Amino acid sequence: MKALIALFTASTLALGANVALARDLGPDEALKLRDAGTIQSFEKLNEAAVAKHPGAKVEETELEEEYGRYVYQVELRDEKGQQWDLELDAKTGEVLKDHQDD
Repeated sequence: MKALIALFTASTLALGANVALARDLGPDEALKLRDAGTIQSFEKLNEAAVAKHPGAKVEETELEEEYGRYVYQVELRDEKGQQWDLELDAKTGEVLKDHQDD
């Protein structure tokens, strides 16, 4: 029984640690990071995302800090109405993920 409780406690702590490693950044904090040159401008990041899907429109964006890295998430809708989810490294503009949303 003690082993089961220890396993449950360890699993709960591990899940909590993973959640704590990613956090949403508010607009004020995001602007400070941009102004300090820590991340690229939102216009450049949006342009990098749209370059992957020419003609698409930006529908939603979000900046997160994940594992010490700033990740810019972008939802696009292309000319055919298909939605795309992209993640970019907010410092370099590198596309980290690009997949079609179901």
